[in-house]
Amino acid sequence: MQTPQQIAREIVFREGGYVNDPDDPGGATKHGVTIHTMRRLGLDLDGDGDVDAHDVQRIDRAQAEQIFLSHYFIRPRINQLPAVLQASVFDMYVNAGAHAVKILQRLLNDMRFAVSVDGVIGPQTIAAAQKAAAAAPYHIADAYGIARRNYYYALADRRAASRKYARRRDGGKGGWIRRAEEFISPRYHLSSAQHAERTASWV
Repeated sequence: MQTPQQIAREIVFREGGYVNDPDDPGGATKHGVTIHTMRRLGLDLDGDGDVDAHDVQRIDRAQAEQIFLSHYFIRPRINQLPAVLQASVFDMYVNAGAHAVKILQRLLNDMRFAVSVDGVIGPQTIAAAQKAAAAAPYHIADAYGIARRNYYYALADRRAASRKYARRRDGGKGGWIRRAEEFISPRYHLSSAQHAERTASWV
């Protein structure tokens, strides 16, 4: 089983370097740390009195890993979920915040473990997740990963500007889908034909 530090390191590697895509609501981002996160934490790395894109460009891998561990793993209590779920929920939380928890909560309700869908990991969600993992230890991580993949597709359905993250220019799987499938057993990966069918309605 991976340690939280290993998971954080892989997230930083997966996120890559500095980007500032106008179609990405996250804004300026480096190693997965957005300008919004840096402003919330008051990380004025160049000491000029404000937090802007220049500060984002200065953040290094070690700083990013520590931010993720402190504010995206421990603070939202992902560390209290069953170990089999932690890596995928942690990775999704970095990518989508509270939506990562809502995906889990909807899945738990689908499995008949009633919880509020509020995006907050409290005692109710922790207990339900533990029961779900005990009931389906070989399936819960795949089920979460598939629900996560479905979330990305649905988001791209609604927001045309986001489709480039789910489907490449050549029609293949985009970064969002490949990222979700890193946490899904290969037998549940979509084939190229299935992906093409799922995105056929996009222009």
